[in-house]
Amino acid sequence: MADKRGKTILICEDEEHIRASICYVIEKLGMRCLQAYDGEQGYAMACSERPDLIILDVGMPGITGFEVCEKLRAESGFDNIPIVILTAFGQASDERRAFEVGADKYLTKPFSPRGLKTLLSEMLL
Repeated sequence: MADKRGKTILICEDEEHIRASICYVIEKLGMRCLQAYDGEQGYAMACSERPDLIILDVGMPGITGFEVCEKLRAESGFDNIPIVILTAFGQASDERRAFEVGADKYLTKPFSPRGLKTLLSEMLL
């Protein structure tokens, strides 16, 4: 398994307790966690920091995770950065939309820390 220590993950999530729990898992794995509380801030941080992986909640104030994903995929240099769409919506149409805008994975809430660790390991090989 590849060493993931030192990698940077950007989490864009408006719910502080979810953001904190995801960052806890990320930091326990030895990775750096960047936190954004809305789509605009997440987009700006992604462009300035160029993280190794981006996790986007769908239902954020301002622009949605779908919109952030689509904007990032249109930018130069974001085609090789994995993007995970995180959502409480579990409908097939939402999952289809996630992949249409360029997401690599779709993760529904609630999720387990173990499931998140597995996802991160798979995506950062």
